[in-house]
Amino acid sequence: MSTAALASGALTTEVTTPEVTQAPGEPRRRRRIPGTTTEPLPVRACSGPDLLREPRPAARTTRRTTWSEDIEPSALQLTRRGRLLLTTLSVLIFGAAVAVLGLRVAGVLDPHPTFDHTIQVQVGAGQSLWSIAQETNPTEDPALMVEKIADLNNLNNAADVIPGQTLQIPVR
Repeated sequence: MSTAALASGALTTEVTTPEVTQAPGEPRRRRRIPGTTTEPLPVRACSGPDLLREPRPAARTTRRTTWSEDIEPSALQLTRRGRLLLTTLSVLIFGAAVAVLGLRVAGVLDPHPTFDHTIQVQVGAGQSLWSIAQETNPTEDPALMVEKIADLNNLNNAADVIPGQTLQIPVR
């Protein structure tokens, strides 16, 4: 091959492209590339119980493959800021739980009030444990006070009270 032959164009060949005939008003189509197909590719289902099964070995395979070899490591990684945020949130939640449990054990958050001493009250005609509880401890829950009075005086229920009976009533 000489440079003169190349310069004269003697060795050049002309590449012909197939003519695409197109009807008037029809949209223009792209040329097909030889060797390509428009058929959909086969897709293998990867959900449900299929994920936990090992792949079937080929007929003449001597090496067994496991899923751990096929799984790629996760692309999601925590940044330094993310790790710091996660650690801070964990410490705050754990600290709040410890504080609440500590206060509960110490009795600060105890729903049952503590009483300093008891007084003796004589039940009058038409009085009930509920009315006595409201008169002696107006800031406390009457239902809770009725329970306390019944426990302190060994009463089975609130109807066991009789006029003239002397009861021990807890007060603050």
